[in-house]
Amino acid sequence: MENRNNTSTAAMRQPIEGVREVSVLADTEVAFVEVADRIRMVAEAIETVIVGKRKVIDLALTALLANGHVLIEDIPGVGKTTLAKAIARTLGCAFKRVQFTPDLLPSDITGTSIFNQQNSEFEFREGPVFANVVLADEINRATPKTQSSLLECMEERQVTVDGTSHMLPQPFFVIATENNIESYGTYPLPEAQMDRFLMRLSMGYPDKAEEASILARQTRDNPLDFLGTSASQPEIIRLQEEVRNIFVDRTIRDYIVEIVSATRQHPQVQLGASPRGSLALMHAVQAHAALHGRTYVLPDDVKTLAGPVLSHRIIMRPEARMRYANSDAIIVDVLERVPVPTGL
Repeated sequence: MENRNNTSTAAMRQPIEGVREVSVLADTEVAFVEVADRIRMVAEAIETVIVGKRKVIDLALTALLANGHVLIEDIPGVGKTTLAKAIARTLGCAFKRVQFTPDLLPSDITGTSIFNQQNSEFEFREGPVFANVVLADEINRATPKTQSSLLECMEERQVTVDGTSHMLPQPFFVIATENNIESYGTYPLPEAQMDRFLMRLSMGYPDKAEEASILARQTRDNPLDFLGTSASQPEIIRLQEEVRNIFVDRTIRDYIVEIVSATRQHPQVQLGASPRGSLALMHAVQAHAALHGRTYVLPDDVKTLAGPVLSHRIIMRPEARMRYANSDAIIVDVLERVPVPTGL
């Protein structure tokens, strides 16, 4: 009788546990659909200001969801600064802009300690880096010493001054811009600095119809002045946490490792992507899947983001650069060589 009762009790528990698992899965799917809907609203709002650049907008928001940072390389006047301002306004976040110049000091970015004569103590005065969205405009015009002041900020989300660490506000999103055409009066970003950026993007020229739309929208007013808030700081933090719950199959992880490993073995590459690049690509594809309302990562997510995430993390051989090859072409070649996982 005892065995029969135990068996019946176990049988009664089985469907309850199954219902519970289905309920958890349903809640997870609802959460990811909510992530996609919320970010889609933000992207559509930004698109009223940045015309015809939905792909760039989606990639920038993907980096934000993955809790990373973005480097935008392009010529002046294509909307790099406007994109940063639009993202900050739609998120309802604190925004600070730092114009990088050769005479800029690290303390001008992070902050400094000032002696207060009233209480005879040093007080820390926060620099412009203490904001949710920080625009490092023309970052390559500052000296390497000043550029390095962002390393701790971007990686550890903190600033250390006089031996005391000060935590940065969350979310913390750095959008750096640089003109990759002009070289006079600039300092190339060191590899350690480049590696801190999750993605490297390019705005590009608009086509004729898009440029005509830009002129029509800004005949009298700037659409940026009327841009409303589509999300809040707590929502963004919660969405960033939800993104890490996206399922990444073992074959997808192996696919990422194979791609990164192929960059190290490519004949035109002197130094391939590091394990930080592998982690960055995995977190980016999780955010990309959430952006499209999926609870799992597909190989297409990896193929879409491999270029923006890895191209700035590899150093090409001098002879390859002389043949006008670029890192984007290297990533394309790697994706063609590495077999895509099937049967997921």
